[in-house]
Amino acid sequence: MDLQDLVKFQCLVSLIWMYLAFSEIRITGSQVISKPGCKDHCGNVSIPYPFGIGPGCFLDIYFEIRCDESLLDSVKPVYGPNYNISNISLIDGTMTTDIFIARDCTDSQTGRYFSTTAGTGKFTFSNTRNMFVGMGCNTWAYLKRDDNRSISSGCMSVCDKEEDSTDGSCNGIGCCRAPVPAGLKKLSISVGRSSETILDFNPCGYGFLIEEKSFNFSSSYIKDFKHNGTGTVPVVVDWTVGFETCDEAKRNPTSYACGPNTDCIAPADNNTLGYRCNCTSGYRGNPYLDSISGGSCQDINECKELGVCSGDRGNCKNTKGSYNCSCNKGYNFDVRNNTKDCFLPSPVSANSNLNKIVVGACLGLFLLLVSLVTGFWIYWGVKKRKHMQLREEFFKKNGGLILNQLLDQREEDIEASKNVKGEKKHRSIAKIYTEQELTKATNNYHESQILGRGGFGTVYKGTLSNGEVVAIKKTKIVDMDQNEQFVNEIAVLSQINHKNVVQLLGCCLESEVPLLVYEYIANGTLHQHLHERREGSSTLSWVNRLRIASEVAGSLAYLHSEASIPIIHRDIKSGNVLLDNDYKVKVADFGGSRLNPTDEAQLSTVVQGTFGYLDPEYIQSSQLTDKSDVYSFGVLLVELMTGEVVFSKDRPEEDRNLASYFLSSMRTNRLFAILDESLVKNDIERVSSVHGHQQIQEMAELAQNCLRMKGENRPSMKEVAIMLHGIMSLSSNHPWVLHDEEGITNTQQAKKKSECSC
Repeated sequence: MDLQDLVKFQCLVSLIWMYLAFSEIRITGSQVISKPGCKDHCGNVSIPYPFGIGPGCFLDIYFEIRCDESLLDSVKPVYGPNYNISNISLIDGTMTTDIFIARDCTDSQTGRYFSTTAGTGKFTFSNTRNMFVGMGCNTWAYLKRDDNRSISSGCMSVCDKEEDSTDGSCNGIGCCRAPVPAGLKKLSISVGRSSETILDFNPCGYGFLIEEKSFNFSSSYIKDFKHNGTGTVPVVVDWTVGFETCDEAKRNPTSYACGPNTDCIAPADNNTLGYRCNCTSGYRGNPYLDSISGGSCQDINECKELGVCSGDRGNCKNTKGSYNCSCNKGYNFDVRNNTKDCFLPSPVSANSNLNKIVVGACLGLFLLLVSLVTGFWIYWGVKKRKHMQLREEFFKKNGGLILNQLLDQREEDIEASKNVKGEKKHRSIAKIYTEQELTKATNNYHESQILGRGGFGTVYKGTLSNGEVVAIKKTKIVDMDQNEQFVNEIAVLSQINHKNVVQLLGCCLESEVPLLVYEYIANGTLHQHLHERREGSSTLSWVNRLRIASEVAGSLAYLHSEASIPIIHRDIKSGNVLLDNDYKVKVADFGGSRLNPTDEAQLSTVVQGTFGYLDPEYIQSSQLTDKSDVYSFGVLLVELMTGEVVFSKDRPEEDRNLASYFLSSMRTNRLFAILDESLVKNDIERVSSVHGHQQIQEMAELAQNCLRMKGENRPSMKEVAIMLHGIMSLSSNHPWVLHDEEGITNTQQAKKKSECSC
């Protein structure tokens, strides 16, 4: 062999050693996650066993992954029919995949809806990491599960213009959210909207399931939402192995999926079958691999990896699943920051006597200063105590203690009713006003500032020092029964944040009588516009009456279904519906309202409300439900159509009650004979049109349904709100249809809606 061949041979040997060394580093430096001979990655996504790519690489058919290499610029793992996978976690048993967005971009006037379906075999969509979202103006979206055709979750989103919505807020204005039911394996998402929302800024309505942490609402989504141009959104899927419990699986070692040094973990959702595996504490690896395949749970050498009990501190000895420390002189064995190690004891000062002298001197100086200022503060303390005692007496007398109890109880009820993360936050009272501030705002409660009087108190118009115009409610007398109503109104309104509910700005309980401060609504009450019209004043048009009914229904649907604890208003009437300058609705007077815990179907209360609007079933049983508000709302609908007061001695005795008068007229087909004469006279073109007749007829039939004697046969306010939206859009198609159980004519059956597979 010549010199040149020798050099070549040495170079070849060097390359072989370098390759072997690199291979050893690659094998020992990375954790084995897949079975031998199987791919452990697809693109940049790790594919750990029990998932796998190719025959023999996955546990069973539920864990088969395909690696799509058809696109040169990207390689993606695919699960099932066509679900792109972005992450698989062994630690918490989740898989992140994509599903399509259901959208309605039609410009049709027929109220069609569109849907999409998704399913992942035996795995379930996580109900703790996902949320259901509806998005768009006047858009409804609902979710049906695989085991039946009933709606499992849904919500409705409303808005008039792009500026109505708020970035980061999905509270029903432009964006709404709903919880995801547990045990959901296959889903169908439907979305639709009323034709009035076909606007340039809102071409589509959307409905989708999405990973909660991946979604933060932006008002720009109303204009266009494609989620990075893919038309899909990420969702989290909970996966398990097998179909039995841990105890059942352990009885059959041949099929038990957990390897050595593992713990069997039951799924958090009781509706999910199967189990998961985790490495026991002190071990690391893939808990689904066995020791023969390699990569199973192996003991962690804490001494080497954590560097505990080493160097001058002491000696460390690794044990199976743990380690032992022997500390050198001067060090103590302790547990700090969840780590066992040898630590130096807390230092002790050598000059302890000097420290005691310094501490004593400082303490003496402090006591001297305290004695000098004590006399000064005693003087002012005595003077202020009398004033504070008087304020405390007013606070107790005006229901402050009752308010505290109500708010504490409300917090407990909210905690008990939580079932998803990100629960809607209640709104707290914005400001506590002083008595002097409100006295000045109302010119010492002058008669000229009175806006209205009621059985509970007087409402004054006030102008604050910053120029803000407000309405101030002041009780007539100090009475404990009235104070309970007063503080109940504070507790109820402090959790409501809806555009059609009057906003509580603050309160004052430290005055002689309690005071509430509201936003000022300039255009009076609906009762005044219907029954107290001055000569020359304009009549409410049919369009305004229909919109007022829809907005009142929407606010009640929010109170019953969207508030963190459902709220029953208990006194719905035209006198409690305020109108602003644009005739937009503000529902007011929550003194008699009740927070309705979700685990109580009915509340037993003293009958309270306004004669003519009261639910007959509530009067007989004293059992208050949200259907009592539905009955009162039915009377309000009749009032809007007829312009008649709810009780009148001018009508025949059997028809003095407006509800009876209306139902009797409907039975004799005299609906159009009892319409408001001023409405017919001043809005004749719209009322007498084909669409106008259709709207009036459908609104009357809806009022009939609301006025049914049995509450269980009345629609919910959410159903009423949706049907009113349909009436406003001149459509008789509703996504929910009531069943006729008492012989009263229903709204027309909704036409079967077409679906598209996304």
